[in-house]
Amino acid sequence: MAKMTLAGNSINTKGNLPSVGSVAPDFSLVKTDLSELTLASEKGKRIVLNIFPSLDTSVCATSVRTFNKLAAAEMDNTIVLAISKDLPFAHARFCTAEGIDKVIPLSAFRDHA
Repeated sequence: MAKMTLAGNSINTKGNLPSVGSVAPDFSLVKTDLSELTLASEKGKRIVLNIFPSLDTSVCATSVRTFNKLAAAEMDNTIVLAISKDLPFAHARFCTAEGIDKVIPLSAFRDHA
């Protein structure tokens, strides 16, 4: 369990947070075209994981917009994966409506691990 502060209140997480620089375990997530992307398939690239609950919340939508702008700044050999439990169709709808084209939206709806 890890301790963090939310709105000035100390809270505990369920489980431990990964340490800075730790290696993420492989995963398989669903792209908007329903194909799958694995972490192993992106080996050799620097990967930024933007993980959030849902695009239908203002804070999460803002984070995806922000990462899209940052990713547009030509980060060599770096990709940004925008990951949530939203269905791939919701990712496609949001990205089309918002002009999100520099991050890779991915859904974790099939894999709960």
